[in-house]
Amino acid sequence: MRRPPKPKISKPYLTWKWNPRRLLWEPYHRVTWSEDGKRKERALKLDWQGDQQELDRLYWECQAGRSERQIAPAKHTWQELIVAWRNDPRVQGKLADGTKQSYRRTMDAILQKNAAKDVRHTTRKALRTAHDSLSATPRKADKYLQTVSLLWNYAARKLDWPLGDNPASGIDHFGRQREFEPWPDWMVRALSSAPANVRTAAEIILSTGQRPNAAITLRFEQIHGEWMTVRDEKAGAWLEVYCPTDLRDYVKQVPIKGAHLLAKNISEPLGYDAIERAFRTWRDSLGDNAKPFSLHGLRKLAIIRLAEAGCSDAEIQAVTGQSAEMVAFYRSKASRKTLSRAAQKRRE
Repeated sequence: MRRPPKPKISKPYLTWKWNPRRLLWEPYHRVTWSEDGKRKERALKLDWQGDQQELDRLYWECQAGRSERQIAPAKHTWQELIVAWRNDPRVQGKLADGTKQSYRRTMDAILQKNAAKDVRHTTRKALRTAHDSLSATPRKADKYLQTVSLLWNYAARKLDWPLGDNPASGIDHFGRQREFEPWPDWMVRALSSAPANVRTAAEIILSTGQRPNAAITLRFEQIHGEWMTVRDEKAGAWLEVYCPTDLRDYVKQVPIKGAHLLAKNISEPLGYDAIERAFRTWRDSLGDNAKPFSLHGLRKLAIIRLAEAGCSDAEIQAVTGQSAEMVAFYRSKASRKTLSRAAQKRRE
């Protein structure tokens, strides 16, 4: 077969090569240069599919240096770093499941915008801007800085990456905010108007004193008769605790849609963020008086109710898994409330 004529399309750095297998001319963007006295050449085939407009687009992409094959993959990326940290058994073996989940949420947020970016290009100014943008959620903002710092130190000390000073150091954290306020009785009563997923999470937290995430991930099989198996996320231990009658009765009416009381599908629970968003929407519907209260506040209310029922500190810790200092702090609120009622009733 006679070779057809070369296409009459001419541009600087554009060359045509005959492909004997496909029996056609193929365009290449070719650049030559000298390096250490040797001639170097780079030629990228332009897959134009016989379309001149597509050829123009590919050609100018190469001219601008934006072709995917011209862009060298970045090294020392956030993606590479986070994957290394998550797969390091020396790190993961020391962390409780709750801690891992907490870091995972923040690392996933970092990956959304920075997965392919070079860690070494991270600046203190950029981190400060990101931290300030999260000021409405100070704990989340500080967790972001803490996670960046942790990953940076891991890369420098364990992966031997050539990093400079940690850009997260020296940025002031918002710090610990006010203690979580225990819910008032009127807000607990208002749970009857809450979406089913919010009410279920609230009932579990109030009855067990567990952290919101532990409540959200509770499985039906963890409740067996008068007892339930709960996870102390901070200590990473499973505990057998008594399941109060109110919670047992409530669980009986929860529709079974999967393994979890708050099911996303057959095997997975709803995410914490989904419940938190639903809670905030419901809370906003209650007016300004409800704004100071969070799901964590129900955990504190659980301490107060147990204290008012005459439970010892050891008994409250056995139920809620909270520290002795936290129990003592919220017991003082319960004590004042109980004493004030007794005093006022004497006056009556």
